[in-house]
Amino acid sequence: MSELNWKTCSSTYIHKGPWATLRSDKCEMPDGRIVEQYYVLEYPNWVNAVAITQDNKVLMVRQYRHAANLVSLEIPGGVIDGDEAPEAAMRRELLEETGYRFDDIELVSTVYANPSTANNKTFCYLAKGGKKVQGQSLDEHEELVVEEYTIAEVKQLLADNKIAQALHCTGLFYALMKLGEL
Repeated sequence: MSELNWKTCSSTYIHKGPWATLRSDKCEMPDGRIVEQYYVLEYPNWVNAVAITQDNKVLMVRQYRHAANLVSLEIPGGVIDGDEAPEAAMRRELLEETGYRFDDIELVSTVYANPSTANNKTFCYLAKGGKKVQGQSLDEHEELVVEEYTIAEVKQLLADNKIAQALHCTGLFYALMKLGEL
């Protein structure tokens, strides 16, 4: 099998922002050909979780997603802040978005949203035994509604294509497999 990795010769930043950064890389392919401009979106890493309460309900959040002009039904999740550990970020996001604390949390997959154009990854967790300990503590531009579903209802939502966020479908797939539900 031939070597597949490209060599980055240089990088130029086009835009640097808090949520997305765009750079252009000049690359050399294994056979020596040069790619003059390969655009890469740099995003922070993300976390999400299939969060199951003590009474076996799956917590979902419904919120507006402006880029797609869509009210989206999702699992809780968000951005990892700086050098925050992924599991700590997930526990924080669960508490902020739902008001639930989870002692039992397990990484079930690590996936890339689109490795052809973006460099970040998403850590997907299964959180069990959630207890409501506080109200929501949302970010400035965050508005979301917490909803509870049975595992059977979540499986039906997936079957009916009612969960549009691909990374959240992926997290649900791995968590449902771990739970023996698929």
